[in-house]
Amino acid sequence: MTAPITGVTATRTPLTGWRDWSAWPGNIAALWRRSLRFRTILVTFGLTALAVIVACVWMALAIQNDLFVSRKDQVLQDALRGSSAAQTTLDSATAQSDSVQLQNVMILVQSTLAAQSSSDMRAAFRIGPPAPSAPQDFTSNLRFEDSISESLREAVRASADRQVWQSIAMPTDDGSTVPGIVVGQQLTVPGVAAYELYLAYDLENAPQTLRFVQSTLWIVGIGLVLLISGIAWFVLRSVTTPIGEAADTSAKLAAGELGVRLPVRGEDELATLGRSFNAMADSIESQIKELADLSLVQQRFVSDVSHELRTPLTTIRLAADMINDQREDFDPATARAAELLNNQVQRFETLLTDLLEISRYDAGSVQLELEATSLAHLAEDVIASMEQLAEQHGSDVRLVAPGGYSPVDMDPRRVRRVVRNLLGNAIEHGEGRPIVVTVDSNQQAVALGVRDYGLGMKQDEVERVFDRFWRADPSRTRTIGGTGLGLSIALGDARLHGGELAVWSELGRGTNFVLTLPRSGGPLVGPSPIPLDPGDDSVGMVEDLGLTQPIQVLRQDAAGARDAAPRGGAS
Repeated sequence: MTAPITGVTATRTPLTGWRDWSAWPGNIAALWRRSLRFRTILVTFGLTALAVIVACVWMALAIQNDLFVSRKDQVLQDALRGSSAAQTTLDSATAQSDSVQLQNVMILVQSTLAAQSSSDMRAAFRIGPPAPSAPQDFTSNLRFEDSISESLREAVRASADRQVWQSIAMPTDDGSTVPGIVVGQQLTVPGVAAYELYLAYDLENAPQTLRFVQSTLWIVGIGLVLLISGIAWFVLRSVTTPIGEAADTSAKLAAGELGVRLPVRGEDELATLGRSFNAMADSIESQIKELADLSLVQQRFVSDVSHELRTPLTTIRLAADMINDQREDFDPATARAAELLNNQVQRFETLLTDLLEISRYDAGSVQLELEATSLAHLAEDVIASMEQLAEQHGSDVRLVAPGGYSPVDMDPRRVRRVVRNLLGNAIEHGEGRPIVVTVDSNQQAVALGVRDYGLGMKQDEVERVFDRFWRADPSRTRTIGGTGLGLSIALGDARLHGGELAVWSELGRGTNFVLTLPRSGGPLVGPSPIPLDPGDDSVGMVEDLGLTQPIQVLRQDAAGARDAAPRGGAS
């Protein structure tokens, strides 16, 4: 079975903290980004609510206006009918000239208005100067007279044959007011005087009707919003559920679970998508298994060949050593050939050892031999052992160790191999400039950095620096006999410890490798004690290191005290 691919999230992380109100905005924002269903429901709900609000407001205003217009037309018709009957009554009494009889006629007019119109309040006021025989004014409510505006009275006096209306606040018996309409027009007592006639009608039922209609509209609108949102949720659920299953399944497939498949239901587009996805997954699983089998065969081949070559290589090595020891007895050409043979046999043996190590990593059979070791002391030992090589290349190796003296569980043989490899690369590519080895620590990890000030590498070269047998410049030979597998093995050793090996490099500024190991057996937590990007000026730093400012080795004992002790060119 193929091992799962690390670094890929198989499923979406569920949201937490809904009980905390302060976490709601962040959770809602995360839902908006991650959930198609939530986004669609929210947009549908918002747009539907906006449409319903606009429709309800428009309908409420239209109904309100229609109710008022209808009631106004009804009032005008009623007032016209009552005033016509009153005028007929006055016209029938034109022969009477006695003031008492005219007053009786006016009383009859009041009765006619009460019978012929539905007005709740009535009033009549004489127009012009007083006349001895003219009937007296009348009003059904003294407060009603005060509610008639002067502008309405002027409009009635100015037009003898036209109705004039105005909205007013009608007084009631309990002292309050209700909305109403007052209609005014003229009545004429032939040969005597003209009168302003005002009939008032309350609109109290219209607001009640309007409130009922508006409440009905809002209830229906809210119900419609909820209904549409529910329908949208059910429809979206039938669409987004298969999409969510496809997303989760593809994430699991990317994480290395090659056996997962999508359930296929029906014959629609989603079912076609599921069948296509499953066919793609079958093809990927088949190809990955073929590649895994091929890789396993290659690993076994390399391992078997390496093991089989060790016996004849040992024999060749013994013979080459014997010949090389007697090269002084040979002629110069034969002596040189013996020396080259011995060097290449040594390199071949180193390459064979590295290939065996790589095959163990590929097979997952590497076991650590942990031992409490001080990384700073280990770095000092490696630097001392490579002092002669550094002198041959003209490099001045300096150690800066403000931390890293406390013992940490590690495999010292493998860590020493990593440090030797990093320091060897720095010496080979450092262009004879100073090399700084830094060791430091914090509560979570210990780290070692190897910084050279050589030519550096391009970004695309940095990304491939840990590839097997890769070289930045293929035309350049290795001066210290490297096999091209050292950095790959170093990366494997770092990961085997639960740590990491990272590289920073820029053209003209040099290269910096940082090895970080956890203090405990778990994974790394937090940043490395040594920054990957040194962030310095290469030219100025080289001048400081080589000419004016010698580096000091800072020592720290187990109790944490620090002291400075000057050191020479190599530690």
